[in-house]
Amino acid sequence: MLLAGCGSNFGFPGVYRINVEQGNVVTEEMVEQLRPGLNRRQVRYIMGTPLIEDAFHNDRWDYRYLLRNGSETLSTTQLTLWFEGDELVRAEGPDAPDWGDDQSDSDALEAASEA
Repeated sequence: MLLAGCGSNFGFPGVYRINVEQGNVVTEEMVEQLRPGLNRRQVRYIMGTPLIEDAFHNDRWDYRYLLRNGSETLSTTQLTLWFEGDELVRAEGPDAPDWGDDQSDSDALEAASEA
């Protein structure tokens, strides 16, 4: 019992911990291929199946990735893609392409001008 208590709090020295990958691997090459106006099938071909397809937000796909070694996080990526109908219109997150932010800014300007 003493040995089990030490293992959970301090870990055993010299024990190899494997890297654990969870989610979708998103590379720069994949993100560079994304363009506004692509249909869902084209986006799925480029990015793969999204980690989260929310039934309540049908026009939103979330791509998340986490690389962890034990309790230490080595790498994370986060990308959210938005569709209107069948067309890609916006990308959000720290790993979003440059046009992703420009699109949301233009939508905000349009909404402000209509008000």
